[in-house]
Amino acid sequence: MYNSIIKGTGYYVPENIVTNDDLSKIMDTSDEWIQERTGIQQRHFATKGKDTTTNMGVRAAEMAIAKANINKEDIDFLIFATLSPDYYFPGCGVLAQKELGLNTIGALDIRNQCSGFVYALSVADQFIKTGMYKNILVIASETQSPALDLTTRGRNMAVLFGDGAGAVILSRTEEVGKGILSSHLHSEGAYAEELAIITPGVGKKWVTELIKENNPEDISYFPHMNGQFVFKNAVVRFSEVIVEGLKHNNLTEKEIDLFIPHQANLRISQFIQQKFKLSDEKVFNNIQKYGNTTAASIAIALAEAVEQKRIKENDLVLLAAFGSGFTWGSVVIRW
Repeated sequence: MYNSIIKGTGYYVPENIVTNDDLSKIMDTSDEWIQERTGIQQRHFATKGKDTTTNMGVRAAEMAIAKANINKEDIDFLIFATLSPDYYFPGCGVLAQKELGLNTIGALDIRNQCSGFVYALSVADQFIKTGMYKNILVIASETQSPALDLTTRGRNMAVLFGDGAGAVILSRTEEVGKGILSSHLHSEGAYAEELAIITPGVGKKWVTELIKENNPEDISYFPHMNGQFVFKNAVVRFSEVIVEGLKHNNLTEKEIDLFIPHQANLRISQFIQQKFKLSDEKVFNNIQKYGNTTAASIAIALAEAVEQKRIKENDLVLLAAFGSGFTWGSVVIRW
């Protein structure tokens, strides 16, 4: 079997920056309130008519392809992770294939929300390990701002999220002990509705019903989160899946060179950092300037970490995510 290495990384965020002070003008909140609870200072919102989930993903992908120094014709497969596709169907995978001008390769859509990039990397890794493909483009992109309730009623969720995209090229290598060492994926659907958008959906309300009712008091189509419950589950599952990844590879937390967590809440990242006794230099956080970009968050952070030369050859890099579903996972990489 082969190994898979990350050969190129890329990211894109919209030009429209929304600060905490900007939000305080449209809802009852403040910069101090948001930073104290989340660590977020600002986020980027998509501009209507300019930024879509697909074209942001394409911009990130173009950067990753250039960094990998490969041609588009070399890409064998495409995986696109998002919770905010441009269409209800088809998914963004085929739209990105079209915009990038790729060959008629397969395009797979991943719907695992905050864990989407970790799941996508794991799937891509298996395709490469078995020899099916040589170069896989993995994109994670989100346009969440149009779905947020940007009022005082929805502030607990609205202040958290931003838009953006990240991408990587995963390529085959025969070098032993390099690249993705292992990935570990989990889910617990018993808590699916603790972090979800329930409407529209079969069994709840369909789009036609929403239009017919036209009820401004109906909040079922806005994202809902049981914040404290999600936080408590996140810190437990983050810890478990980190330990699982390390044990699988006979490693210890002291050997981690860089930990890149899903950027859900700075307080969660800090809790995990303290639990595993990791120095600031060994943890990468950028939620302060981007907010929670869901599936895109680790992909953006990884691309920035590479850009800032925070990762060196042979470094041990650990990615971990937890989110809606509940789903969670980790990826252990020898750079």
